[in-house]
Amino acid sequence: MTPPLFLLDRLPDGPRVSLLGEEGRHAARVRRLRIGEDVLVGDGRGSVLACVVVDVRPDGLELQVRTRHSEPAPRVRLVVIQALAKGDRAELAVETMTELGVDEIVPWAASRSVVQWHGDRVERALERWRRVAREASKQSRRGWIPSVTPPASTADVAGRLAGGCGLVLFEEASASLAACPLPEHGEIVLVVGPEGGIAGDELAAFAAAGARAVRMGRPVLRTSTAGPAALAGLSVRLGRGG
Repeated sequence: MTPPLFLLDRLPDGPRVSLLGEEGRHAARVRRLRIGEDVLVGDGRGSVLACVVVDVRPDGLELQVRTRHSEPAPRVRLVVIQALAKGDRAELAVETMTELGVDEIVPWAASRSVVQWHGDRVERALERWRRVAREASKQSRRGWIPSVTPPASTADVAGRLAGGCGLVLFEEASASLAACPLPEHGEIVLVVGPEGGIAGDELAAFAAAGARAVRMGRPVLRTSTAGPAALAGLSVRLGRGG
């Protein structure tokens, strides 16, 4: 079984790691790790330590570092513009996309999104998305935690799509995601619309920015599954499956 991954803001340079705070308490009290068990400790920015538990305390663990390694940043970054969705669907999308390798998630206030973030709700919702991405990174043993940006307007999204490889998931598109050309470097920006679909003026703005509308197949997927499904296909084509 793969050792559990815990995250620290900064990894020490020496041979020992004190895993304290919330991560340490979770390791000691919830996971009930014991002396001699293997543990991974990462900083969420590509650096990972393979460690062994040498002491267990009520507030955490003392670890001995066995090896250090760095996961290189991907040649092609996968960015998903995720429309806001009601209930827990958007958070489910964030969780699954993180497990499948997304590098950046941009919340999008689409015109047909039932949910809109305003005032204090923005920071609370962003914190939830970032927490979900962090926990999903630990679950999937990812060395890199995807960034979750502040919410974008349609104009912001069009600006992000300009000049790059922009793909818009649209069930009526004639082009197939499986056949569209992909870059060897840079980033792919994938737009996932809300449950009500992407509005005509939004599609026009994205097309004017140079983005290409693509479809994945006959089934019309929910916003919580469309992004993960597309990411899975893109990752295979990019050779990111490991």
